[in-house]
Amino acid sequence: MQGKVLPGQSAGMRVYVGIDVCKERLDVYLHPLGQTLSVDNSKKGIKRLKNELACFNIALVTVEATSKYHRDVHRALSEGGISVAVVNPLRSRLFAEAIGELAKTDAIDARILAMFGAMTELNATPVVSVELEELKEIVRVRQQAVEERTAVKNRLGASNLKFLKIELGRQLVFMEKCIARLAGEIRRRIKADPQLKRRSDILRSVPGIGADTAAVLIIGMSELGTCSGKAAALLAGLAPIARDSGDTEGRRHIKGGRRFVRQALYMASITASRWNPALKAFYNHLIAKYPKKYALTAVMRKLVVLANTLLKEDRLWERQRA
Repeated sequence: MQGKVLPGQSAGMRVYVGIDVCKERLDVYLHPLGQTLSVDNSKKGIKRLKNELACFNIALVTVEATSKYHRDVHRALSEGGISVAVVNPLRSRLFAEAIGELAKTDAIDARILAMFGAMTELNATPVVSVELEELKEIVRVRQQAVEERTAVKNRLGASNLKFLKIELGRQLVFMEKCIARLAGEIRRRIKADPQLKRRSDILRSVPGIGADTAAVLIIGMSELGTCSGKAAALLAGLAPIARDSGDTEGRRHIKGGRRFVRQALYMASITASRWNPALKAFYNHLIAKYPKKYALTAVMRKLVVLANTLLKEDRLWERQRA
């Protein structure tokens, strides 16, 4: 490990670790010791990292969410009793700019992550099961396939060439079969897990939330049922954010959150505004005063808050509840 530390200097000192993750390598920085380390992003490299960190009083390890490349180190360190916070890369980049660090390298990113963990109150990110990680990957691929299908349909509608219409039509047939296979695998995996099946049954009991939206909520918002309604809306990016300054009260807008969850909830809100009795009345009341887009956003927020309440109380939706 690079960087010199006097004997006993780190004894009892709370050390914050930042790890910049890429496919092949882990760049590590220890704050405030100033020590650095680089290991392979492999079982052997992660084992070496755990041995190196065992010499210090680790307060928190901060890593960025990088597709699947951070999962092994997150799981290994957490199983070793080390708190690990997985953060959105945008947050750490904005933090770097806030402290005047405009340059970006792997070593700098590791240092920024360590400082970010030390200067903010981050909570450790729970490790999810391998089965849930695999399910999440399948759900995300299905969502991407649906987006690609929409793009192909748009190209088909805009084309006047017979040849292109035939080719695009063939693509659509193939993509429909692919999406159906992915959806079937998602249903099979959820059905095989009693806990996931119960969560899915609760979510699907709400008029407007179908199997696909339920799967997105299960893997994209695992916090549902354990947080407040306001927190759930904020996680989904559906909470109105204040924009006030002095005597000026700015218009509230939604911001941030998990976009892929919001996309699934958008289609669910359209169905709910037509077939869910309470949300239909709520939607009709809003469109008398506001644009339809605002009303649908409010229905989306109601849906995620309702889902959070039902999961917290472990009960199915009822048309009339005593």
